Amino acid sequence: MNTNNIKKYAPQARREFMEAVGKRLNQFGIYSKGNALNVSEPTFSGAVMQIDGNSFDAALLTGRKRLVVRAEQLGFTALVEQMAYTWFNRLCALRFMELKGDYLEHGLRVLSHPDKANSFEILDHAQDVAEALGLDRNHIIELKLAGNKDEELYRTLLLGQCHQLHQAMPFLFEALDDETELLLPDNLTRTDSILRGLVDDIPEEDWQQVEIIGWLYQFYISEKKDQVIGKVVKSEDIPAATQLFTPNWIVKYLVQNSVGRQWLMTYPDSALKAKMDYYITPAEQEAAVTGALAAITPTSIEPETIKILDPACGSGHILVEAYDILKAMYEERGYRSRDIPKLILENNLYGLDIDDRAAQLAGFALMMKAREDDRRIFTRDIKLNVLAIQSTQNLDLPDLWRKLALNQEAKRGSMASIFDDVQSNLADTVDDIEFKQLRAILVLFEQAKTLGSLIQVPHDQAEYLLKLTNRLRELSEHGDIMQKPTAMTLLPLVAQAHILAMKFDAVVANPPYMGGKGMNGALKDFAKKHFPDSKADLFAMFIERGFGWCKASGFNAQVTMQSWMFLSSYEAMREKLLSQKTLNTMAHLGARAFSEISGEVVQTTAFVFHGNYFSGYKPAFFRLVDGNEEQKQTALLSGQNRFDKTVQEDFKKISGSPVAYWVSDKVRNIFTTSSKLEDLAKPRQGMASSDDKRFVRIWHEVPFSKIGLNAKNAVDANNSNKKWFPYDKGGNYRKWYGNNEFLVNWENNGKDLLDYAASLYGSPTRTIKSISMYFKEGITWTAITSGKLSVRFSPQGHIFSNAGMKLFNESSSDLFFNLAFLNSKVSEYLVGCLSQTLNFDQGIIAKLPIIKVNQFYNFSSQLIDIAKTDWDNYETSWDFTENPLIRQQQNVVGWVSDSVTQHTEAPNVGLRDKAANPTYASNSLDIVPTLQRGNAAGDAPASRNAGASPDEFPRQSVGTINVSNNLEHCFK
Repeated sequence: MNTNNIKKYAPQARREFMEAVGKRLNQFGIYSKGNALNVSEPTFSGAVMQIDGNSFDAALLTGRKRLVVRAEQLGFTALVEQMAYTWFNRLCALRFMELKGDYLEHGLRVLSHPDKANSFEILDHAQDVAEALGLDRNHIIELKLAGNKDEELYRTLLLGQCHQLHQAMPFLFEALDDETELLLPDNLTRTDSILRGLVDDIPEEDWQQVEIIGWLYQFYISEKKDQVIGKVVKSEDIPAATQLFTPNWIVKYLVQNSVGRQWLMTYPDSALKAKMDYYITPAEQEAAVTGALAAITPTSIEPETIKILDPACGSGHILVEAYDILKAMYEERGYRSRDIPKLILENNLYGLDIDDRAAQLAGFALMMKAREDDRRIFTRDIKLNVLAIQSTQNLDLPDLWRKLALNQEAKRGSMASIFDDVQSNLADTVDDIEFKQLRAILVLFEQAKTLGSLIQVPHDQAEYLLKLTNRLRELSEHGDIMQKPTAMTLLPLVAQAHILAMKFDAVVANPPYMGGKGMNGALKDFAKKHFPDSKADLFAMFIERGFGWCKASGFNAQVTMQSWMFLSSYEAMREKLLSQKTLNTMAHLGARAFSEISGEVVQTTAFVFHGNYFSGYKPAFFRLVDGNEEQKQTALLSGQNRFDKTVQEDFKKISGSPVAYWVSDKVRNIFTTSSKLEDLAKPRQGMASSDDKRFVRIWHEVPFSKIGLNAKNAVDANNSNKKWFPYDKGGNYRKWYGNNEFLVNWENNGKDLLDYAASLYGSPTRTIKSISMYFKEGITWTAITSGKLSVRFSPQGHIFSNAGMKLFNESSSDLFFNLAFLNSKVSEYLVGCLSQTLNFDQGIIAKLPIIKVNQFYNFSSQLIDIAKTDWDNYETSWDFTENPLIRQQQNVVGWVSDSVTQHTEAPNVGLRDKAANPTYASNSLDIVPTLQRGNAAGDAPASRNAGASPDEFPRQSVGTINVSNNLEHCFK
């Protein structure tokens, strides 16, 4: 699908819908003044309600009161955003259905006209559809004949259509008299109507697949996502910050290799296999593995018993794909075609999301999928298992329990709150055990809009919750005047608890991505308590939580960031997964797998785990880290770059157990038999200032007299009475020496900085780390970069940061050897075995295998000198002394007047001349004439004087040292 039109339309639609809904609230006397909410009092004259000069039917008073309450609870802006979402969803749903021809019972277009631009087919046949929409036909005819009431007529018809669809899709089209209808925007029949973009800006052919609903929502919230991303995210903003629509081919890969694989394990000759283009045939396994798999594979499967969960379902893309696989299974087992859609929706598919609007769209997408196969699906009273998780924060359970009257002898009583520890005075009037049981479950959802599907309901409560769900359903339809509304209030809460307590045959998800920096306090505390091994990011918690939902024979299939495969922060989780679960297949996608998402830079991987562990299993991996989305998809379909010879246990041979599936046995043995760099050196993480604007400067921003260079140690620095000291902070791609640009305030032994950190975190050492190593010479590198690892000598007198980490040795010879090693091709390859992420933290560097070779001491020393001279050739260096062009002019004069010997001894010899001189050049060195000053993103170096020839710009910085041939023998 070409999403360019959607990408352009949806963000603009969000702004227009919010503006229109805000104006409607103003018409009803509800305003936002700064941070305050202003509400006008209505006056009445007979059946007319007057609000700030606007006249309304007095019957709207109840709905208006509910709007005021919601505005007081949510705030004006939040209410506007919520209602704009709701109307956008409804109108998108109507647009999709009207273009399907007969999805709407009357068969007419509601938002457009097939033959006339800027018109509405339903208006031409208003009197004919009145009865079908439950409207007063005489009133419709009256409005039609008036000739000047088309706006009122169309508004009546549109709301009637929404009411009529309530029976089939109550989750999207709320019940009659819902206050949201008061906020339907005005001027719908004008040529500049809010409907015009939806109809005119997106071609009709783009509406043929229900997938368009997900793309519309993804781009609708894109601006909101930009506003909240990179900050601590409030609970109400979590959906926008974490939504990411999954491309169809990735969804197929996940579903076919989890749901489809389970079917093929039992029925290997099934025709289903031919319908699954992305199904991965398992690697050839040893006999013991094959026997273990056979022992847990059921001999038969009834399609109705298969349970599939998407715990972060978004707009339902994964569930829709699962529908197709399930449909093929039912057909293979001979079920009647007309029965299959209802069976799938009610028995097989379960979806949860933290976002109300996303869950609405997921339910709609499933209903549309089912409508393709069953023309009468809207009349079958479908009970979908797709829910938006709701909070119980303000729930008065004791009062609801009393009204529910499950125990017919119940008497009235009260309790302040569901969460009070005060002994209930209902103990004599209700089934106290069941009440307490329910309260213990529902209290888990107090922060549901923050924690979402990560809430853990004990599995042993599933049977009780299922029975209670059925009882509540019955009471919501057949209970008395108090039981019906009470049951309707409790039903979604109990139903969501039941789903979270269930076990599933497959959990398939694209979970939310959010690191610790984005988590609010409640979420961060929850993560530390319940997910200590995966707390670093929401996606990792969902991986771990997925196995809690899986049956022992089930599958956990997800597409997530790839960092869990490599980073030390996921080491405990990774080792647990590799020891207790079985990785069946993985498509390692790298960057650009989600190319439709503007600005997407995350590096991802899609994988399928089996809930059991099979010793000796060989997973099937696909290395798809290169190319764009289309190239990755093509490579997966054609089976390119497949790796399936590695036994899962072999990942443990490399320290930290990175999932380095492409590495040979020879390299793994290197990691097993060699010393680690941390055995010979001390890699350390430095400080995070917590406020660089306050404590960090570029060196030319402060008086030079306040800068302390070359401090021997902390005592020397303190005695110098200086304020600012050199600060290793990472920077551009550059080897050997340089990127010395920043200073940090370490006056009085860093008192201001330490006090500030203590005020934020209680203990300064939480962020100000490795203080004892400050001012010592070492090796520094950029911790996070989109380029390759580049390592530099950091002389005595420097402090270092968490962005520019540092390695220390007791002797200079050891330090210079490590510098040569880390800048070598060997190191580049070995680092890639430990991490394919953008992060080169000290844990990764520490685990590199190494054998000491002393002969590289002089090489490093010379290259540091060359790189230092290069760095100091520019005014951006605090050691700058002379412009290189002036120096080059002197060198030319030297060539003319002196001998070559005199030239090579000249004090101002240029770098290119040094490289050409035997004193500096060596057969063991490979000096590459490319400048090492990269761009701000840390990418590979590019010339800072583009277009200049070597003669015009002769000064070159040093490239890589070619130590591969010299080091490789160490690993043979």
